[in-house]
Amino acid sequence: MNLKKTILAVFILFFSLYGYSQKLVEVWRTGPTMQTPESVYYDADLDVIFVANINENPSEKDGNGYITQLNPDGTVKEMKWVTGLSAPKGMAIFEGKLYVSDIDELVEIDISKKQIVKRYPAPESIFLNDVAACKNGNIFVSDTRTGKIHILEDGIFSVWMDNDELSDVNGLYTENGQLYIGSQKLQVADLKTKELKTLRSDCNGIDGLEKDNKDNFVFSNWAGRIYYLDGDQLTKLWDSTAEKINTADVFFAKKLDLLLVPTFFDNQVVAYRIEK
Repeated sequence: MNLKKTILAVFILFFSLYGYSQKLVEVWRTGPTMQTPESVYYDADLDVIFVANINENPSEKDGNGYITQLNPDGTVKEMKWVTGLSAPKGMAIFEGKLYVSDIDELVEIDISKKQIVKRYPAPESIFLNDVAACKNGNIFVSDTRTGKIHILEDGIFSVWMDNDELSDVNGLYTENGQLYIGSQKLQVADLKTKELKTLRSDCNGIDGLEKDNKDNFVFSNWAGRIYYLDGDQLTKLWDSTAEKINTADVFFAKKLDLLLVPTFFDNQVVAYRIEK
């Protein structure tokens, strides 16, 4: 092999190992002003970040949970924008309504009125968690403790999928007629046929499940890890398990090009840019 070919081979090897790896770069943080923030959601039309504050116990119906509104730079727009919740977790928006899971019910909030307008009980549910909205208005909600996925369809809240493969189900993401499902593994279900397929089985417990502006998955483990999935290449972007700083239900704000991370017991929301 001549010198030019040798240099080229080394160059290609270097970039295959190092040149395309992603990393998180902090852009801003709120400071410890939240109260057990579990989930975040950015609305591009309103240019507002919603934060679901459990405020202590994630399983107790104590009525002290609330939703905060942040500006895109992380400053507080309104700390207690809507109250009257117990342990709000996953959120999604459809046609001016914010849907929030709250232990054993799905709560519908009219954004313009800043008030709860309806509650949808889920009998026999235990720990409703993530929420995802389809373009047709169907709202999907995971129940981590029962391993079920619920659906709000035409005003009726019911079980959509009950499958032994959904143990520890949490993060949800929907697009193009498919529901991506995060648990100990990453799965996808066809919304029409309910056919369920496993995409990866080495995910260690998915909490927030998102896609970035490059159509790649970004997901978190509650214990304090964030992963990036580019094709078949899984990269760990973050690990704060040693510091016991959680990475709960993350959200990728595509308009801002930011990954928003609620730190749960650390009581902050941190915004990161994913860079190479």
